[in-house]
Amino acid sequence: MKLDSLISTASQNGKKTIAVAAAEDPRVLEAVAGAVERNLADFFLYGDEEEINRIIAAQYPVLANHQGIEIFSASNNNAAELAVKAVNANEAQVVMKGNIPTAAILKAVLNKEYGLRAGAVLSHVAVFEVPGYDRYLIVTDAGMNIAPDLEQKAQIITNAVRVAHSIGIDMPRVAPLAAVEVVNPTMQATTDAAALTVMNQRGQISGCIVDGPLALDNAVSQLAAEHKGIKSDVAGKADILLVPAIEAGNVLYKSLVYFANAKVGAVIAGAKAPIVLTSRADTAESKLYSLALALCSTN
Repeated sequence: MKLDSLISTASQNGKKTIAVAAAEDPRVLEAVAGAVERNLADFFLYGDEEEINRIIAAQYPVLANHQGIEIFSASNNNAAELAVKAVNANEAQVVMKGNIPTAAILKAVLNKEYGLRAGAVLSHVAVFEVPGYDRYLIVTDAGMNIAPDLEQKAQIITNAVRVAHSIGIDMPRVAPLAAVEVVNPTMQATTDAAALTVMNQRGQISGCIVDGPLALDNAVSQLAAEHKGIKSDVAGKADILLVPAIEAGNVLYKSLVYFANAKVGAVIAGAKAPIVLTSRADTAESKLYSLALALCSTN
C-alpha cells in the first residue's frame, strides 16, 4: 500500500481546516503548500505573522493571498492555545505542531477549560509504507507513553484500531510485541500480551483481532511464524505492532525510516481531534502524509 493513497482518501472526505501552532517554519509551510496544492485542507496559521509571510513570499508563493489561508499573529505559547481553541470550537478539525516545543502544544491540548482531552489515553500512531511489504504497517506507541500498563495498552490498541479503520483496514490484526512468543511470568510484555489477547476474545477490545505475545519476526513474516510452528490469525500478517515501551517503539520507528527507507505519516490519537506532532527532523513529505492521515481520521 502506498501512503500517497492517504492523500487521495483525505481529499474525498470533504475539506477540513487545520490549525497550525507556530507556523513560522519552512518545512511546516512546505507541507502546508503541498496540502493546498492538492486541495486537501484550509489552514489557520498562528505565530510570528511577519516571519510566516516572509517565508511564504520567499519560498511558497502559492500560499500568498490564498483564500484557504488565514494568518493570525501570536507568540509561541499563545499560538498553541489559539490553535487548540479553534479546534475545540470546531472552527478547525485538526491541530498541527509547528516550530514549538511538544510540551507547549500538549499543555494546551490537555487544558481542562478549552483542551481536547477525551478521557482516553493519548497515543502516537505511525503508519508506514515499507518497501517490499504488501500493506501498511502501523506502529504504536513510539512517541507518547513511556511504559504503559495493561489498561493503557488496551486504550493504545483502541486508538490505533480507529486510525486503521479510517484508512480502510476494516479488521486490523494486532500483534503485541515481546522478545519471545511464549508467556513468561518474569517478562511483563508477554503477560500483558496474553491478557490483551483474552480481552479481545471477550469483547473488551473490539474492531480488531489481537494475538500475542509475538516477536517481531513472526508478527510480520509468515515464513518465520511457520518455522516456529505458530498458528495464529495474526502471526505473519500483523497490521498493527503494539510495542511494549517507548524505547522499543522509538528504535523500531527510526529503524524503519533510516534502514528500510520507509515512508511514514503519524498522528496523536485519543483526543477529540487528531493532533499532528511531527518532529523537526521529519521531511516535508512525512509532514504531508501526517496531515493526510489526520484528515482521514477526522471522520
